Amino acid sequence: MPTQEKTESVEDLKRRLSGVKTVLLAEYRGLTVQQLSDLRRQLRSASAEYKVVKNRLAKLALSDSLAGMKSLLKGPTGMILSKDDPVAVAKVLHTFARTNQALVIKAGYVEGQMLEPAGLKALADLPSKEAIRGQIVGAIQGPLAQLVGLLQAPQRELVYVLSQRGKDAEQNSAGA
Repeated sequence: MPTQEKTESVEDLKRRLSGVKTVLLAEYRGLTVQQLSDLRRQLRSASAEYKVVKNRLAKLALSDSLAGMKSLLKGPTGMILSKDDPVAVAKVLHTFARTNQALVIKAGYVEGQMLEPAGLKALADLPSKEAIRGQIVGAIQGPLAQLVGLLQAPQRELVYVLSQRGKDAEQNSAGA
């Protein structure tokens, strides 16, 4: 018989899961309270939240689109949820996991796709959205700047030739 507290917990988790782009599962066995607090703080800076979940209640809260994650809900599990950039979340998580070997990333659901830990590592290695946008702008801007230079070259050369011709004429008239 479900208690009121458990029902509210499932409903709260369902509410948190609605509209998320990223859901990652991690095993936190062996991490201290201080390390978990550090992880939460770092994830907050990436617009994500870390929630320790009871596996049985999490299985009830997961929707059909996240059903593939139900089999991974074993042992002490933490859920990382984000409605923003999944790359930033993956970067924070992998940076933390490098320094804290006890954190084990199980799998993730990123914008409609289930990813294994290797896929999440590849996602963490991607540049940020801002860096990609900068690269695209640079790739577009470079050829356009060259085109403008090429289009201005004939006029610039004509001005140079006329200027040189005027100087030669002055020297010839001054010498005569």
